[in-house]
Amino acid sequence: MARTDRTDTGKWVQRAAATGGGKTYRGQRPVKWYASLVLICLLGVALVAYSRYERQHPTTVAPAIGTQWFASIAFDVCGTLQPNLPQNPNLATNPGISTPGLGVISIAPTTAKDAGDNATLGRLVDSYPGLLLTPNALRLPGKQTHHNGDSCPSGSPDAGKAGTVQVRQWPTFTASGANVSGDPTSLKLANSQLITVAFVPSGASIPKPAASTIAAMQQAISASQNPSTTTPTTTPTTVPGASTSTTSVPATTATTAGTSSTSSTSSSK
Repeated sequence: MARTDRTDTGKWVQRAAATGGGKTYRGQRPVKWYASLVLICLLGVALVAYSRYERQHPTTVAPAIGTQWFASIAFDVCGTLQPNLPQNPNLATNPGISTPGLGVISIAPTTAKDAGDNATLGRLVDSYPGLLLTPNALRLPGKQTHHNGDSCPSGSPDAGKAGTVQVRQWPTFTASGANVSGDPTSLKLANSQLITVAFVPSGASIPKPAASTIAAMQQAISASQNPSTTTPTTTPTTVPGASTSTTSVPATTATTAGTSSTSSTSSSK
């Protein structure tokens, strides 16, 4: 009797194995598993295609290496526009973002450190010996350092008032200006941009660079776009919307893309 039971049990196990767990289990399909495989394959193909597209169409943030832009910059200390910075004394070793004088900024990246989002006001400051600009301090080469809260010197339009470091920029000379918030050295430079770095009382009006400075920038842009054009050496005319303030500008040899010219401007404050 016991032998018969063992035989019957063995036959039952064999039948169960042959049917794969019964008709119900055998009729089910692993749809989710197959769907996951298809999804993974499609995602892989899409990533490969996107990677190939990125390699063939690289995104470059302007200004790229080889670009030639020009901007203008002025410095206002307690209501008085200061003389323009002379040409970078180390121009040969720092050609990327520099000044050829006359209040012009040359933006001509030769390496990645001056290109794209790295083309900032801070790069000009770093490349110019003696120039200091932070959110709390301003120093022009050879001059005293002005810290936030210091009083403006006697004889200045803002004499006795506490000054703060402020930077204002205009995308073009006809556009509205805006003060730079945060670290002023992080300001991204742009073609035809106007910048005034100031140490003035809070709420004081900050003027654009002088008309002669803006004109020098425009002449540099024109010369870079038309290399055969000779940059005028006469005193530039007033640019609409520009500050009428003038500064004493030392004679400076200014080199622009495609042409070199000597520009000399002299006017009394």
